[in-house]
Amino acid sequence: MPIVTIQQFPRSVAHKRELARRITEAFEEVYGSSAESVQVFFNEVDGEHWARGGAMGCDREDGPR
Repeated sequence: MPIVTIQQFPRSVAHKRELARRITEAFEEVYGSSAESVQVFFNEVDGEHWARGGAMGCDREDGPR
């Protein structure tokens, strides 16, 4: 059973729905997995919970979109 975990900045449900669909299709095509066996977990991190270069994301101008 394929399990995919994605860490990302918050995105719309529409974006996550499309990504989950495409990931599932890739596993079906490449591994021959059934769609029902593919699980996709989204772990969304906002700017208060990540840092880059020593600066918190919420303090950066180029932070999460």
